[in-house]
Parts: sequence; C-alpha cells; structure tokens
Amino acid sequence: MFTIAILGRPNVGKSTLFNTIAGKQLAIVDDTPGVTRDWREAEVFFYDRQVMIMDTAGLEESFDDSIQGRMRKQTEEALSRADAVIFVIDGRAGLTPIDQHYAQWLRKQKKPVVLAVNKCENEKTAAAGIAESYGLGFGDPVPVSAAHGHGIHDLYLSLLPHMPKIEENTEEDENDFIDMSKIDDLEGDESFDFAALVPDSEDEKPLKIAIVGRPNAGKSTLVNALLKDNRVMVGPEAGITRDAIAVDWEYEGRKIKLVDTAGLRRKTKVQDKIEKLAVDDTMRAIRLAQIVIMLVEPDSMFEKQDQQIASHVLDEGRALIIALNKWDLADDKKKTLDVLQYRLDTGLAQVKNLPVVTISALNSKGLNSLMDAVLDTYKTWTKRISTAKMNRWLAARESQNPAPLVGGRSNRLKYMTQINIRPPTFALWVARAGELPDTYKRYIVNALRADFGLEGVPVRLLIRSSKNPFADE
Repeated sequence: MFTIAILGRPNVGKSTLFNTIAGKQLAIVDDTPGVTRDWREAEVFFYDRQVMIMDTAGLEESFDDSIQGRMRKQTEEALSRADAVIFVIDGRAGLTPIDQHYAQWLRKQKKPVVLAVNKCENEKTAAAGIAESYGLGFGDPVPVSAAHGHGIHDLYLSLLPHMPKIEENTEEDENDFIDMSKIDDLEGDESFDFAALVPDSEDEKPLKIAIVGRPNAGKSTLVNALLKDNRVMVGPEAGITRDAIAVDWEYEGRKIKLVDTAGLRRKTKVQDKIEKLAVDDTMRAIRLAQIVIMLVEPDSMFEKQDQQIASHVLDEGRALIIALNKWDLADDKKKTLDVLQYRLDTGLAQVKNLPVVTISALNSKGLNSLMDAVLDTYKTWTKRISTAKMNRWLAARESQNPAPLVGGRSNRLKYMTQINIRPPTFALWVARAGELPDTYKRYIVNALRADFGLEGVPVRLLIRSSKNPFADE
C-alpha cells in the first residue's frame, strides 16, 4: 500500500493534518511541542486512493538516548518505510533554520516530497511564510489549514502523480449482528441457527489486540519483543507512549493488528491535559479491540487500578488475557501466582478462570505461550452453539434446577438461542421475564460457561418475555 509520512519540526500541525486526512481523531493534538513521540499509521481513503498515512514525532536535532533522540530515530524509521513525504512547515512562523536544516536532509533521502505550508487560514498572515518556502527547493508549496480542512484537496493533487492506481476492494463486510428490533420473532424458531448463519471467515481479517496496563508495566517493550523490532519507543520514564500505536503483524500465518497504548493511572492522578487525551485514546483502543492483553507486575499486581482496567475491558465485552510481566524478577513464584489468582477471583467475579500467562517482555520469554493463549481465547470468544443443542441443554438444566416459582406458579424457560459472538451472546425467553432473579441468571451463565467451554470470556444473556399464545384469540 502506498505510504505517506508526515514530517516536520515540532508543533507545526502534523498530527492535526494526520487527523484531517484520516477523517477522524486518531492522533492526540495539543499546542505543547513534542506530544507525538512514536510514529503511528492508519489505512485511509485519501479521496479515491487507499493509502497508509504516518504521523511522526517532530524532527529533533538530537542523536543521543534522550527522549528527543529516540523520537528522531522513530521518525527516521518511519521515513524509511514511506513512499512519499508531506513536509510541513508553519506559515505563520515563517521559515526557520530548523526547517531549512531538515529540508536539506530530506532532499538526500531521494523520496518524493510535497511541501505543505500549514496554518494558512489567514492568507495575509501566512503570505511571507509561503513566499519563503520556495527557497526549500521542493517546488510549489501547498498552502493548507489542517485545523480547518483547507487546501487538503490541493495536497492530494500534488501527491497524486506519485500514487499507484486505485485497487478495487471487493471484500464485503460480514455482519454477525441480529436486528434487535426483530429479536422476539426468533422465539420458537427451530430453523434459526446462528452457528450456521455466517461463514467462518474471521481468520481472513486481522485480529485486533490491544496491550494495556499501568504506566511502565512494559507494554511497549512487549510490542517490540513480539515484532522483534524497535517499533515503539521504550525507556525507564513512565508515560513515554501517548498515542495508541497500531502495528500490522503476522503470527504463524494469522494476520494481527497490535495496538500499544498509553499507561492508565487513577483518574484522580490524571491532571495533565495531554495525559487525559492519552487515556481517552487508550479507552478507544480497548473499545475497538477484540483481545486485550493486560500487563501486571509481580510487586504490585492487580491492585485497585488494575481491577478497574480489567472490569472496563470485560464490560466492553472484550476478551481479556492477564500477562504477568517481569516474571524473572518474582521471588516466590508460587506465592505470586496464588496471590494473583485470589485477587482475580475476588476482584473480577463476573468472569472466572481468566487466562494468565507469565512472561518477560524484556527477555522475550513466554511470548509463544502468550500468543497461544490469545488464539485459544479468540476461538472461545467467537464460539457458536447450535439452537437445537442449546434447547436440549436448557431442558436438562431446567429439570435439574427450575427457576423459582412466581405466585406459586412455575416460571418456565421456554426457548433459548445464540444471537451473537464477540462476546458469546444468548437470548432466553421466559414465561415471566421480570420475575427471574439475578441469582438464577448467574446460574444460567455459569452453566453455559461450564458446559460449552466458555470459560474466561464475557458471556451476555438477554432475558425476554415469552409470547402469550392466547393473547390474540
């Protein structure tokens, strides 16, 4: 896919331009220089061309192991993967020595460069900057206002000669969802079988995995270890990652999209505006993920903040895997696992037997076991159960443990069917739905998990009122 890198010194509006081209708020934007640290990418339609765009850290004149030095290395890596470059300067500030320095560096890279003069919403204010930009040697500059969406089509036209022809995409999106407005029409319909409704072609689409946890838990280190590449910045400083960085990968032939996220702290401790934006970005990554790997550490594992993160993941219906990182530093390994299991059992009562994998991201230990757990959990999270089997099971379970009586009369369980996956979701029709106690609902959910191998993933149960066959007579 044709790849475009957006480069420029800090605070010229690269992330704003990235979001404008993408058509959505993907990168964190703030007036503070250096908000973007890793480069992030997104597949988008830039008008009629499907492209990959990359937002990069501001170009810094730093070659050491400081954060600025590591940001520069990340930008250089992004440039090496790009087919073309949008070089952004600030029209209001005019041409600076740093702009000239990096323009000279870009000319040596032998890649097509389109010069975008940003912040040109006021032509008079930016006129001097536009005039000066001709001296960079990149041809006619393109005046744009990324914040207001001005000049984006002109930018597209300047890049068009360097792009390949559009590839037709004939892939049709599959829809596993049932029309909820018509769900009650399914009651008693033995011909409806969700297990056979949609072909099993999920393996063709990338499996979306978000890696979450508290700051400095080793999330970025894990991403780099899985990729066997220094794709994202790492270091001892907490909070290096700000944007949620998505990376395409493949594991044993399975396409995967890995998402590295910012560390999550308690809400009361999140005061900085940029950190609040980073937290919002992480929450969005969780919502869009299919599998969430949550990193915890042996010395402070699964305390209140970890429980809150895990509960949020499960409430979103995502499949959750607990990765106990820095396992090589644990003193008493058996005691550590016992403590973690106790905290999981008491802190996350809604889902029992969550997968737990011990790893050392820094030493690349346990990564195959982690990925095996990911693939196994995904199979459980997408499991389908036939309607006929489900209702035979329901009859057997009801005979063993009937629902509590209502006014001295039985509250019959009439019919049950699966209506969705990701997570497994079931609809149960009951004679008196409003009188079915929560304890009995938990009984049904726990029995589903035990009998159909749905341990360790969220299970949703919708209780519906059964139709009265004599109502219309």
